[in-house]
Amino acid sequence: MTDARSVILHRLRASAAEPRPEPGVPVRRFDWDAGERLDRFRQALEAVRGEVHRAGSDWPAELARLLGAAGAANLRYGPDGPLAEALTAGWPADGPALLPHDQPIDECRDVLFAATDAGFTSARAGIAETGSLVLWPTPAEPRLLSLVPPIHCALLDARRIVSTLHELMAAERWRDGLPTNALLISGPSKSADIEQTLAYGVHGPARLIVLVREDDERQ
Repeated sequence: MTDARSVILHRLRASAAEPRPEPGVPVRRFDWDAGERLDRFRQALEAVRGEVHRAGSDWPAELARLLGAAGAANLRYGPDGPLAEALTAGWPADGPALLPHDQPIDECRDVLFAATDAGFTSARAGIAETGSLVLWPTPAEPRLLSLVPPIHCALLDARRIVSTLHELMAAERWRDGLPTNALLISGPSKSADIEQTLAYGVHGPARLIVLVREDDERQ
């Protein structure tokens, strides 16, 4: 390694280790209570054809019911994800089949793209202002689960709905450690051609089902 390169890398490492000052910009937020945040989140998401369903501790059964009504035969989920144990424990025997996403993509590509009806993920937060879900994909819950199946299902804790993205970034101190791949999802996948004909499901799920869990006791 050349001396010049060593000096540059040393400066970069030293800079990364230094504490970052607080930004001088005030956090952009709205003074909405929990009920109003939920209402605004629901209204904004439903305005772009997303679905919001309130649920309690029996949310797996409610999700199974919704998928059954949609004609979905199966649901793919991350078996090491944060909600996997609750999902499988509460899943009804007569519900759609649960498909654990536990293989490398090269081994399950055909099933994932051609024979998976719905994918399930947790949600890190919800943004009331825009009706957006915030996902933080991990190896346990890769982003493929939210992007490939025609139906994307997510569970959102009502307490994790904030008024703005800026508020979330400040509360979680993203400046100290940005996610490698944060996803903001505002409704199902949609695209329009030059004649402004809107089509759903072109680049991702055609349907977005969000269960908002409101009960006090969390699993």
